[in-house]
Amino acid sequence: MESYIAQIAALKQRYLPDLLSRRNVVGCGIGYKVREGVQTRELSLVVSVTHKVHPSALTPEDLIPAQMEGIPTDVVELGVLRAFSGPRDRWRPGVPPGVSVGHIRISAGTLGCLVRRGSDLFILSNNHVLADTNKGRAGDPILQPGPADGGTADDAIATLEAFVPLDFGTAEPECPMATLLANGLNALAALLGSRHRLEPVRQTLGVNRVDAALARPLRADLVRPDILGIGIPTGIGEAILGLPVQKSGRTTGHTTGVITQIDATVRIDYYGPSALFEGQLVASSMSQPGDSGAAVLDLDRRVVGLLFAGSDAATIINPIADVLTALRIELVTA
Repeated sequence: MESYIAQIAALKQRYLPDLLSRRNVVGCGIGYKVREGVQTRELSLVVSVTHKVHPSALTPEDLIPAQMEGIPTDVVELGVLRAFSGPRDRWRPGVPPGVSVGHIRISAGTLGCLVRRGSDLFILSNNHVLADTNKGRAGDPILQPGPADGGTADDAIATLEAFVPLDFGTAEPECPMATLLANGLNALAALLGSRHRLEPVRQTLGVNRVDAALARPLRADLVRPDILGIGIPTGIGEAILGLPVQKSGRTTGHTTGVITQIDATVRIDYYGPSALFEGQLVASSMSQPGDSGAAVLDLDRRVVGLLFAGSDAATIINPIADVLTALRIELVTA
């Protein structure tokens, strides 16, 4: 099976740009094919779409073939995949993972779990929960509950420590010549009476693997490691197709699901700009806005990922190994 999965993964990488350019496509991954609403044990290249339409409404270029190089495909309807942020109570003392938390300028997300770097203890959640989608600065207040749940500056339990920047395909310019040229053309436009202006940007790769950030508790006794309704993580687990998983989140509480795709490349809507993520896990519907940042565990309480996005039909998860590597941290376990 592993060699066949590798074959599908290679096929996916070859055709990924073409598939993502097709109408309504939001992602591609590897999963078991569903026939007439029943999941089979047939591995396939899964193409995720916002919504299915009749083939007659699509151009030939937008149709997904039944097979690609002999490998079956499956088209699944996931809706628009959005970064989750969204309600709950104020917990004191000892704030557990699974409850409302957020940067002082966002709505609210979920405290995922506790992690360490050396002897330092941190809260783990998403960039868009703790770092206001790249706009946060080290030392910014982190509230529990999050602002959408009534949290104010008096409810700070931590400060932003670090985050992995989200790459939306553009960044601040680094070339002085580009800035000078734009300023010169803008001055000329003003002289000619134009209200339009040029803004230099730097093109970036636009590919991400994690939406993750750390916050440093104001005091170690303000937080505790046992995830609400689940318990203390026992270690790190591997997410495989069909794996039953669970999470505790600020909006939907303790829910369960199953891994339906691995090695997925998905386009995530951050309520305006979109970001492409590769190497992701897709699970069945088990979350709603506000659950972002929740740790996803198997039924033996091993953490397999960090929830960060989804839709009414699916949940999108960063593999935990990528998160730990990116932030140079380790889990706090039982």
